Amino acid sequence: MLTLPPRTTTFNAAHREAALHRLERENYDVIVIGGGVTGAGVALDAASRGLKTALVERVDIAAGTSRWSSKLVHGGLRYLAKGDIGVAWESASERGALMTTIAPHLCRPAAFIVPLDAVTSDVMGGLTGAGTLLGDALRAVSRTPRRLLPPPARISANDALLHVPGLNPEHLRGAVLYWDGQIEDDARLVLNIALTARSFGADLVTRCAASDVQADSLTLTDLLSGHRFTARGQVVNAAGVWAAEHEERLSMTPSRGSHLVVRSATLGMPRAVFTAPVPGHFGRYVFGMPQPDGLTYIGLTDEAAPGVDGIHPPVPPEDEAFLLETVNQVLRVPLTPADIVGRFAGLRPLATLKSASGATADISRKHLLLAEGGRPITIAGGKLTTYRRMAQDAVDAVCTRLGRTEKSRTRRIPLLGAAQAEVLRGVAAPARLVRRYGTVAPRVWALTEQAPWLAEEVAPGCPTIGAEMAYGVLAEGAMTAEDLLERRTRVSMVDADMAAARITAERVLDEVGRVEPLASD
Repeated sequence: MLTLPPRTTTFNAAHREAALHRLERENYDVIVIGGGVTGAGVALDAASRGLKTALVERVDIAAGTSRWSSKLVHGGLRYLAKGDIGVAWESASERGALMTTIAPHLCRPAAFIVPLDAVTSDVMGGLTGAGTLLGDALRAVSRTPRRLLPPPARISANDALLHVPGLNPEHLRGAVLYWDGQIEDDARLVLNIALTARSFGADLVTRCAASDVQADSLTLTDLLSGHRFTARGQVVNAAGVWAAEHEERLSMTPSRGSHLVVRSATLGMPRAVFTAPVPGHFGRYVFGMPQPDGLTYIGLTDEAAPGVDGIHPPVPPEDEAFLLETVNQVLRVPLTPADIVGRFAGLRPLATLKSASGATADISRKHLLLAEGGRPITIAGGKLTTYRRMAQDAVDAVCTRLGRTEKSRTRRIPLLGAAQAEVLRGVAAPARLVRRYGTVAPRVWALTEQAPWLAEEVAPGCPTIGAEMAYGVLAEGAMTAEDLLERRTRVSMVDADMAAARITAERVLDEVGRVEPLASD
């Protein structure tokens, strides 16, 4: 029988069942619809203010858009290029909080290389350099330490090739180097936000559908048993691309962001994110984003995608062709379809508000808060980097309705597992687990002492081990093989790993799932 150490913030099947019973019998201050980054952020903000909080999610934590990002914590440089100073400042400020306090175990500095070559003119290079200086000014104003994000610089061609050996050296005059934030795993960030909310008393319920949504009540259906009941509390609609299902005045215009997954070795093991300009689009790039486990993501597109499945958006052939054609402009050896080991896409939840005539307002990456009396509060749009500010605005609206005066604390609350680099270096667990779990890593690794097979790779050459899946069931609410393969781990990023890893996932569910679920900590 596998057990976890005491004083562990956990979420498992027993916790889910207990939360369902409470939702049916008790009144809540806040009930949040949606288990993506925004919904999890709302639950944490509300619970940390002392509000009785529940989060309900139709599928699983981080099942939709939040896990399909480019794994970057943007400081707003791309918004500066469009002249949107407000969004750029908000992004830089929230990036600083994530990297220094909220999730320093999951967020790290990443070097970015903008090659100056045959497809990038001197004028474009000058404008890019000026933009990075403005971005660095936002870093300084947001008080993000220089040790995390060094100053931008113009570097030589040789230095650019040291960072990205796969660049085409022909016509390479040098590069602009700047720094931004990168996330170890966006799904794990969302999960840690939700678990931290639970540590403040929030109830989490997955596989639970919301309907008949009112300002202070909604109908919930347990999708495992079919049981339906009415739950009561101020409702916050944070359902992402599905938010319009619960708010008729809202129009969601999903935009597909497709990515390709290749082995980093194919690109010479790049040590920096690199860019390739999209022809005819000023300030728009395709990025090559190396990951710690030997993969590089090539992305992304920006195409309207009405009616597309938000859980598993497909990558159409035209997106693949566009990404390959664009990134190959800057590579010495062009990528081909044979180099692609996986594909993924996410739907950006672009929100617009319908007018009386049925028209919609302009689409923006700014978030949209609807908080009129007599209707559920809706928070929509925005982006992963600014989830915390979106959540703060939504809970401020809840507090106004409830006559509460508590202020948001989340800018100063570290997530589960968070610690500074000097602490993380001393954590007694394999480095890869520390990178993904922070100070919680020893709890994951300890499972291998009880069942040595959990120390084995889940697929040949795949860095994920069985203990990560076991911990996902025992402490992170995983209930299906998909939960384990796609969200608690990211094995599904590589198609060839899935068959063998699924065997391990099913074994974990069979053997670990029989363990007596841990009581509430």
